Amino acid sequence: MAPGTACYPPAAMNEPVQPPAHDPQLAQALARVRSEIGKAVVGQQAVVGELLAAFVAGGHVLLEGVPGVAKTLLAKTLARCLDLSFARIQFTPDLMPADILGTSLWRPAEQRFQLSKGPIFTEVLLADEINRTPPKTQAALLEAMEERQVTIDGVPHPLGRHFFVVATQNPLELEGTYPLPEAQTDRFLMKVRIGYPAASEEIEILKRAHQGFDSHDLDRLGVSRVLTREGADGLRQAASAVKVEDSLFKYVSELCRATRSSPRVRIGASPRAAVALLLASKAYAALSGKGYLTPDDVKTMARPVLRHRLILKSEAEIEGLTVEDAIGGLLDEVAVPR
Repeated sequence: MAPGTACYPPAAMNEPVQPPAHDPQLAQALARVRSEIGKAVVGQQAVVGELLAAFVAGGHVLLEGVPGVAKTLLAKTLARCLDLSFARIQFTPDLMPADILGTSLWRPAEQRFQLSKGPIFTEVLLADEINRTPPKTQAALLEAMEERQVTIDGVPHPLGRHFFVVATQNPLELEGTYPLPEAQTDRFLMKVRIGYPAASEEIEILKRAHQGFDSHDLDRLGVSRVLTREGADGLRQAASAVKVEDSLFKYVSELCRATRSSPRVRIGASPRAAVALLLASKAYAALSGKGYLTPDDVKTMARPVLRHRLILKSEAEIEGLTVEDAIGGLLDEVAVPR
């Protein structure tokens, strides 16, 4: 056995691992997660990294991309690798809150009400095309995302510490959609954009299809459970333990404050956004095998954490400026700590 691999010996490669909180070999466990996801999803490494960082930071993800780029498959495969339960809700204009949360049913034989749980009682929830349902139904997710519990008939029901929402939306279709209100989008730690695969990756997708690839059968694809629930807790503990120098606290604050004073931005990043950027950056550092935060970690997480929280001024939009442009400009303007 090579030095430094004692935590994850080759003989145990097919067994779930439970990395301790301060394990320097966490990167190996994450490499295995990426490898297993790669059995089902070709490419999209940056997207996988951002999804993992959001989960480890304890947040939720708004996943934006056109149809057919493996958004559903990615969420389902991630749940399998982390050994978490998975449920998918197809959001439609006629979907009601009770269809998500569940409802209390009267049992005459027992003379009592019994809760019939909805699909939200899971660990990884894929809210597919969330912007196709009215705000009232979208709001049914707010309490769940913020407090990891739902209230039905006045009774709170916990959802579990690993509850993780991956909501998808199609950026191209506007007809028949309901834009997410700011209060809803702010509950998402990140907005992750998933694009088309590279040419070589698309060729690999075609080859897999030719060989009978079935995205609905993860067992046949050989996707294994890599981490136990305790292992997932270990990742979160490692992220929590990442050291942050005072200069990095200042850097995160200055980035978010710069969005509020920018002449191009109408609504900037709130203190909640600053906290989100710090937590996501710590998670990204931990997933990179580091026990300390660097400015590069913050810069990498700035776009997915801030892109859905900034609203540009109308004159900036008329000039063709995008939120991505605004964030890039601020990253160039704000001094990086040395």
